[in-house]
Amino acid sequence: MKNFVLISPNFPETYYQFAISLRNVGFRVLGIGDQDYNDLHPKLREGLHEYYRVNNLDNWDEEKEAVGYFERKYSHIDYLESNNEYWLRKDSRLRDLFSIDTGLKEKDLDTYQRKSLMKEKFINAGVKVAPYILVNDKESLNKFAEKYGYPLFVKPDIGVGAEESFKIKNKEELDQFFSKKQENVQYICETFVQGDIVTFDGIADKDSNVVFMASLHCPPSISDILQSGSEMFYYSNPFIDPEFEKIGRATVKSFGLSNRCFHIEFFKVTKAVKGFCEVGDIVGLEVNIRTPGGYTPDMHNYANSVNMYQIYADTIAGLNPIVTCSPKYYCATASRRDGIQYFYSHEDIMRTFDKEIVGAGRYPKVLSGVMGDLFYMARFTNPKDLDVFRDYVNRKTAPETKITTTKSTMYKKKNSSMNESICDTHIDGA
Repeated sequence: MKNFVLISPNFPETYYQFAISLRNVGFRVLGIGDQDYNDLHPKLREGLHEYYRVNNLDNWDEEKEAVGYFERKYSHIDYLESNNEYWLRKDSRLRDLFSIDTGLKEKDLDTYQRKSLMKEKFINAGVKVAPYILVNDKESLNKFAEKYGYPLFVKPDIGVGAEESFKIKNKEELDQFFSKKQENVQYICETFVQGDIVTFDGIADKDSNVVFMASLHCPPSISDILQSGSEMFYYSNPFIDPEFEKIGRATVKSFGLSNRCFHIEFFKVTKAVKGFCEVGDIVGLEVNIRTPGGYTPDMHNYANSVNMYQIYADTIAGLNPIVTCSPKYYCATASRRDGIQYFYSHEDIMRTFDKEIVGAGRYPKVLSGVMGDLFYMARFTNPKDLDVFRDYVNRKTAPETKITTTKSTMYKKKNSSMNESICDTHIDGA
């Protein structure tokens, strides 16, 4: 029996499905995390053969000892993964230390974490990228601004999401950036591209062939949400344009992604940039060698009528899964933020969208800054219903009034037929 170590298998909560799915195909699944065993999701406990609790997953010595314990007890570790951006580099260090040859080693990671190096791979795949410069001094950044004009977008060359990002609209803001930026952090500056984020997500086999694909549409972008403190709204679109599919598949090949989940971000341009891109162009943004964040894998499952976790396990086990995505839905998540009074109550939402809601709950605190605090996940057959759902969930009365929100963890609900559109029957009175 092959040994598969899952790092932090309890986060986010629905990742228990990785353990269940890997066990289904014959792996011995071993978990390392910092949550008490009795507090783990019951399904996660069911999926794990053994669990090793550490006090702090950031403590290298503790995690090294945990993997060493499993190796001494069960022999060689065949796979080690977290599918979580935060732990990618430590995952690779553990593979190096324990001679685990089935995943990325630390020497490989820069290509997948440095945005500047990602651009070369996008270009090799035939994908446009925004002109950029690594920020080393004010003089060179000023020259870049003179050449390409404002606005500019600056972010860490290695970073998760849109944390520590800056939109620079003029010379004064450029000067201010140098007083705000962190020391000892390498930043990258790009010409600002105005557009919606669309993603090419999925799972690649050992030969970098895409065995499952899905796509997110994210208006507005995460950076806009962070700057404005607005709610998150995005949706999984199972109907992928053939030309975009070609771009996505070529990008997976260019990056050499194998036996892993991926989440590749692109801009679909909404405002032309002279000499660079036109409206509708696809521009490469970044590659994440993991699942999309939060409960997004579950959205892809609901949109495509599949089990992404099982497809991953089948792929790792070399079973060449046959994926049939039918029926298809548009699956959306709309969030709310604590401290805002919304027009419709939780009960209103659950009653009005009774046939469409597939999940609701609170995001973990570590995700709430970007994602929001409370979320509602629903799926529809008619894309027009997406805007109705978003506007209903996010409609406000008194924005600064504190409210009480619903339960602390995600729950799921099976639904009846969803063939009828709600656009013509929706009423404000709920």
